[in-house]
Amino acid sequence: MTSTRQARVRAPELVGRGGWLNTGGTQLGLADLRGSFVLLDFWTFCCVNCLHVLDELRPLEERFGDVLTVVGVHSPKFAHEAVHANVVAAVDRYEVHHPVLDDPDLATWKQYAVRAWPTLVLVDPEGYVVHVASGEGHAEGLGRLLEELVAEHQAKGTLRRGDGPYVPPPAPDSELAFPGKALRLPDGSLLVSDSAHHSLVVLAGEQVVRRIGTGRRGRADGRRPSFAEPQGLCLLDDGRVLVADTANHLLRTLDLDTGEVRTVAGTGRVWRPGDPTQGPALEVNLSTPWDVAVWDGEVVVAMAGTHQLWAFDGTTVRVLAGTTGEGLRDGDATAAHLAQPSGLAAAPDRLWFADSETSALRWYAGGQVGTAIGTGLFDFGHRDGAAAQALLQHPLGVTALPDGSVAVCDTYNGAVRRYDPASDTVTTLMTGLAEPSDAVVDGEHLLVVESAAHRVTRLRLPDEALVVDGVAQRTRRPATDLAPGTVALQVVFTPPPGQKLDETYGPPTRVTVSASPPELLLAGAGATTELSRTLVLQGIEGVLHVAATAASCDIDSDHAACHVTRQDWGIPVRLVAGAPTALSLVLNGL
Repeated sequence: MTSTRQARVRAPELVGRGGWLNTGGTQLGLADLRGSFVLLDFWTFCCVNCLHVLDELRPLEERFGDVLTVVGVHSPKFAHEAVHANVVAAVDRYEVHHPVLDDPDLATWKQYAVRAWPTLVLVDPEGYVVHVASGEGHAEGLGRLLEELVAEHQAKGTLRRGDGPYVPPPAPDSELAFPGKALRLPDGSLLVSDSAHHSLVVLAGEQVVRRIGTGRRGRADGRRPSFAEPQGLCLLDDGRVLVADTANHLLRTLDLDTGEVRTVAGTGRVWRPGDPTQGPALEVNLSTPWDVAVWDGEVVVAMAGTHQLWAFDGTTVRVLAGTTGEGLRDGDATAAHLAQPSGLAAAPDRLWFADSETSALRWYAGGQVGTAIGTGLFDFGHRDGAAAQALLQHPLGVTALPDGSVAVCDTYNGAVRRYDPASDTVTTLMTGLAEPSDAVVDGEHLLVVESAAHRVTRLRLPDEALVVDGVAQRTRRPATDLAPGTVALQVVFTPPPGQKLDETYGPPTRVTVSASPPELLLAGAGATTELSRTLVLQGIEGVLHVAATAASCDIDSDHAACHVTRQDWGIPVRLVAGAPTALSLVLNGL
């Protein structure tokens, strides 16, 4: 028996001021789920890794449907995500087919001592926590663990089989469903990625004149194609449209004349640490490509899932910027940190990109990455003025304007903002929009994709922009109190059932530690292969950044598969005399 099953920790109750979704109005408690396995998925809808986990859990839910209840615990990062109506929309947008607890105050997050999005917690039929895992890529290990535990509780008589508490909400009825990106076609019509309908649509004015796709999640090529949450679009030199087929982790081309779709990059499998990051395009795994743009003679891909920019030349792919580390670090593109790039716009001298998780407008040029607006992973707001003090909130789109300035779809602020490089200032062009995610210039107008309103809105560019002096905000996660001075850091990793640590190519684990501000960490920074180390902390407060990877492989198999588990933690810490002198982070285990 593995160590993940030795502890007997009673699962705390599920509470959240926002209440329950997908239950038909029923308020659930753990007692209502007794006799079934309960898998708690702590997620927030801005987080691309959380979206990956939603996809990973779908086959697990189907396989163990009569003994397993998945419960999403929505734990917001941004203020926009703490609004109940926005959570309802996200559950619809991402086709979440299990109960969801809206926990805007992070009450259940605190009870379970969660420290990262996403985190999975498995509770057994008797109400005890039996497994915890942070990050993505745990579905296979959870499947093996559930096989063992189902047999164990079946023999004990503590397992109750039957239907779960999920009640589907009424199906929405709209022409578009959470559209993502838009592209002006040569004939003047507009091509829009109708993301939640898993389709592309051609609009003439406000009228849908053509739909490409079945309307159902899929990945078929040909003249009856299917997509999965498509997003970015760009026009290639040969007249075809390149499509970022986001949830399929593919790049596809669309022939506008014939309607034929062809896969040109990706395998359909999500990229995992250790996978190749360059090579023949159809042989390299991608990870949630969110936007595409032609720049400097090739296609740049906003690879949101790996926090990078990639390049595609028609036959091969390679990394252009970013290390897969999530954060805001400028300079040499090969060492830069990005955070979920989600929108691209080509300008003559640089490529602009919306770096959503750092609430930033950033650029790439000449092998360098820079930042025009934004300060880091946890700072956001709606404030105009000098760019150094300006704030955005999770922008998803960026558009180059004819005068050389840049329009930013400031998604979670419901606004379109303008950055003027000449004066290095930020103003607000429009407010009151419903999650704007992209914009296209149309003469003196902008065609703005209002994703949460399921429409494209024509808005005249104002003669004078607004200047908003809003408040600065920070992610509302509770700070972890630690004692100043020496602190023992321990990353916990236990291979899932049927796996062992893989030492084939050297040490199987790696932990990297840094801090914001750097002065917070007097000693203990850097990378080592040990899962534990001693830190020395000083100052008052800051953010401790820990990135951990662990390699494991299957036991007793002629064709053993290798697995790499990775998680990045950004932990707000407050140094208080007499506080704990140890910090434990669970990568996979209990």
